[in-house]
Amino acid sequence: MSASSLMSQADSLFKGRQYDKARELYLQVADSAAASGEKSALTEAYAMIARTYLTNDRKDEGRPWIEKARGIARDDEPLGWSRYLGVRGRFEWQDKELEKSSATFKEMYRYCSEKGLHERAIDAAHMVAITGGKDDQVEWGLKGIKEAEAGNVTGWLGPLWNNLGYTYEDMGKYRESLDAYLKAREYHHKYSDEKSKIVADWAVGHAYRLLSEPDSAGQWITQDMLAKFESLGDLEFQGWALKEMGEIAMLKSQPDSALTYFVRAEEKLRAADMPNWDAEAYKKLQEQIAALKGKAKE
Repeated sequence: MSASSLMSQADSLFKGRQYDKARELYLQVADSAAASGEKSALTEAYAMIARTYLTNDRKDEGRPWIEKARGIARDDEPLGWSRYLGVRGRFEWQDKELEKSSATFKEMYRYCSEKGLHERAIDAAHMVAITGGKDDQVEWGLKGIKEAEAGNVTGWLGPLWNNLGYTYEDMGKYRESLDAYLKAREYHHKYSDEKSKIVADWAVGHAYRLLSEPDSAGQWITQDMLAKFESLGDLEFQGWALKEMGEIAMLKSQPDSALTYFVRAEEKLRAADMPNWDAEAYKKLQEQIAALKGKAKE
């Protein structure tokens, strides 16, 4: 098979998180590209072999491969150069060199945008938003959306608008957050799977609740939504839905109902292992429950 055909198969495996199998194919790409003199494909293969190791938390095993890519990468070979920048930036990120990593991804964005490599430009903008400060997160989130629209990369638009909504939420800009979550919902309902659609609805209700608009929030966060998460077997979002119901009840001055919802939410989130992936938020929920129980005894 040609290097390009093998590359497509390897990329599909990587996107499917089958990193070891993807590495095996990237190694075949490297052999094929070296034999045929396809230096751009060889650069891509070396870079992606490195990334499979990095993604599996085997950075030291991946480092020699990104160095191999560095040795042959040329900026007049768009596919090879852009792939090299994307993986180099991720190594810098994992090495805690955030300024250097951010600069690499900005370079990658400019390069890919000029070359019409829209999906790679989106990836670069997304990584700048991760490695940069809050102002970068908004600016580069919008750049990613612009690239997705320019390239008609519709599958990215839901996640990109959702990420921007979360950034605004983290900044306390709840009205802007709601607007972004509504855009995310629009695209998720066009292009995403069933769970993503329901989560997008949850995000809209969550944003209304943050704006202290319980009636609007309650139109989105419903028993029907909870039932959908139950049918998917998603313990985490069963918990988040129940927690939002509790928060809405609090806004409506219904502490008894809120306590019931919070207790149920805590059970679901504990079963979803929340104490290990967000101990601070889990502790806050426990404190809310304890405070409401204390008031109930007064």
